[in-house]
Amino acid sequence: MGLRKASAYSKKYARPYTRTSSRKSKAYIKAVPQSKIVKFTMGDQSAFNLKKHPYEVKLISEEKIQMRDNSLESCRMLISKQLEKVAQGLYSFTIKVFPHHILRENKTAAGAGADRLSSGMKHSFGITIGRAALLNPGKEIFFVSAANEKVARDARKILEKTKPKIPCRSRIILEKVR
Repeated sequence: MGLRKASAYSKKYARPYTRTSSRKSKAYIKAVPQSKIVKFTMGDQSAFNLKKHPYEVKLISEEKIQMRDNSLESCRMLISKQLEKVAQGLYSFTIKVFPHHILRENKTAAGAGADRLSSGMKHSFGITIGRAALLNPGKEIFFVSAANEKVARDARKILEKTKPKIPCRSRIILEKVR
């Protein structure tokens, strides 16, 4: 079975009750799925740490939202491939959010209006199906530092391409640090 639509998870305004316990039998979440994000930093990190990149481009969330890890990974792949193509070695790219939140799903039976497959409250919290990052308005999602203005403008265009892949309104900020 494939993933549910992002709208089933993205507009959650409060963190659901997730009980974790040192005793596995008392915890509601027994197994935590692996994150789909492979890398969180790409590009020339040493030049960024030495402050050789005077330009910064940021993608910032404007809504309170839950963003799944597969959405973050698809954006990461797009950004890193495009930046590697246009500005190899002249950028540093970082994902600023981490998907800590565990998503759960109750499998539902197709007929007779039975939910939780007639198991009563035994499995009421569902099974784990993925992870998500909880974002507040103003939270930085992606950060790119660039060695020159041309690379910064290219990074802005690339971040503009990722906007349809994320489930919230967002804005891009390009600024010169020095």
